[in-house]
Amino acid sequence: MIARYLTGAGVLALAALAAPAFAQEEKPDEPWTLQEALGDPEGLEVSGSIRVRYEALANQFRPGLDENDDIVSLQSRLFAQYDTGPIRVGGELIDSRAYATDAGSSVGTGEVNALELVQAYIGADFGDVFGEGSQASLDAGRFVLDLGSRRLAGRNNFRNTTNAFTGAKFELDGKAGEQLTLFYTYPQQRLPGDKAAILDNEIEWDREGDELIFWGGFLSKPKLAGSAHLDLYFFALDEDDTAGSATRDRRLYTPGARVFRDPAVGRFDYEFEYAYQFGDISASNVADAPQQNVSAQFLHAEIGYQFGGSWQPRVAVEYDLATGDKPGGDYGRFDSLYGPRRFDYGPTGIYGPLGRNNIDSPGVRLEVKPSKRWDGFVFYRAAWLDSASDSFANTGVRDAAGQSGKFGGHQIEARARYWIVPTALRLDTGAAALFHGRFLETAPNANGFGDTLYGYVDLTASF
Repeated sequence: MIARYLTGAGVLALAALAAPAFAQEEKPDEPWTLQEALGDPEGLEVSGSIRVRYEALANQFRPGLDENDDIVSLQSRLFAQYDTGPIRVGGELIDSRAYATDAGSSVGTGEVNALELVQAYIGADFGDVFGEGSQASLDAGRFVLDLGSRRLAGRNNFRNTTNAFTGAKFELDGKAGEQLTLFYTYPQQRLPGDKAAILDNEIEWDREGDELIFWGGFLSKPKLAGSAHLDLYFFALDEDDTAGSATRDRRLYTPGARVFRDPAVGRFDYEFEYAYQFGDISASNVADAPQQNVSAQFLHAEIGYQFGGSWQPRVAVEYDLATGDKPGGDYGRFDSLYGPRRFDYGPTGIYGPLGRNNIDSPGVRLEVKPSKRWDGFVFYRAAWLDSASDSFANTGVRDAAGQSGKFGGHQIEARARYWIVPTALRLDTGAAALFHGRFLETAPNANGFGDTLYGYVDLTASF
């Protein structure tokens, strides 16, 4: 692992040495951009980024994997959109790869998706056809979705690969800031799916098909009452088996609501989001398995206060509940659909033990922003299982008999980010520790390696 650490640190050091290349000599305060290099052509928008990250994990929590793990991941991104007025044509190519991996690593499609066209769409802008001050548009093709808090549908920023969809999306912006989004999509299923091909960073085009459909609607109403904003949504997922893949045949319907007040200096802010999930799911992925009714729920509650001063500290108390499956009755494990989880539950990548399923967890967060270049936070969270007999969050650890208790453990995480070259080159580093509770120590398939420690450092060059 020491050799790999030096390799990862060396790659990042070389990237840092290249920082001056992103600032023009004649305009040192204005970093170089691809848009300017092309002459800033009218109607054309182009951008890109390259990120290199090193991650290391000690005392793996996932059953059946090596005790220690580390990887170097690389993400290269290029986006372009040409806007002729009413018609837009856009695309985004992302190349996500992982190195220094092996068969005992947790690396998967969350880290590797080599040379993939995640966006390729044509859009039409209709202007104010729905009333003065409104804006309406329709996009068709491949695209990403960022809806509300992004807890159930959003683009992944920390993870090396991202969720993307193929279908149609209608958006309407109202005169008073209201936003309505309606969509009908086929989620892109990342390929390759086998471990050997993933370790080799093989290039295979992602697939989509009518055996997996994600559709729904999202409505945002700002300043519903004073400074309080409201989000309402309804998401549906329809999944079927294919010739080469057996599934749980999920039919999930998820209505939800979110009320929030944005942070501001010298006042309290808050966020409350609740979603209920119903439908049906197969008892297993075996063909003709009996169906179970689904009844699951998710809650996020947060109250914070931002102080004045040069560091602008914000303190927040948070609580998350996502139900697990209990013996008998309806299926109760909440499905977080296509929602990123880094901002609530800590780094993902080769870490990521916590998530929006079978968790009951309070926490407290401290955020600071010493300057325009610096920001960071420290976050403590205690985590219990909602159901003692279901798999704990995203760990894969389970005691079907429910004899290992409900306390998963304590998690402490910290992150610091710094703009080496503002808007062009940013350093991001963080660490997390999961101190195992009784459940992670005594569950039948627990590794028994001890408390989990994790750290990462990455550099992102944006152009």
